[in-house]
Amino acid sequence: QVQLVESGGGLVQPGGSLRLSCAASGRTFSTYNMGWFRQVPGKEREFVAATSRSGGTTSYADSVKGRFTISRDNAKSTVYLQMNSLKPDDTAVYYCAAQRLFILTERPSEYDNWGQGTQVTVSS
Repeated sequence: QVQLVESGGGLVQPGGSLRLSCAASGRTFSTYNMGWFRQVPGKEREFVAATSRSGGTTSYADSVKGRFTISRDNAKSTVYLQMNSLKPDDTAVYYCAAQRLFILTERPSEYDNWGQGTQVTVSS
């Protein structure tokens, strides 16, 4: 098991940027694939981005491609989500998650460690 704590959320104007961080406890962070998801009230949790154990492979939802970048620093046991050109539709609670499958996945059910979430609000 790994404990995850997100930070970096907040209120930003459309077109602005935010960087989310997710710090993991324990010494096994590099054995997990990491993902970012988001959820708005009344809707299912949706995939945003994922990165492999080494950071060498990444995957993005079509809605964020070219605007968001996922990265990780295994020495710091932290995964990041750089969000640029933010839109009001990006408003949600953002969660990081970890899984140990052999492939990157986009289904929330395949992640078995979750953080508590951080609110991102994009509004003028």
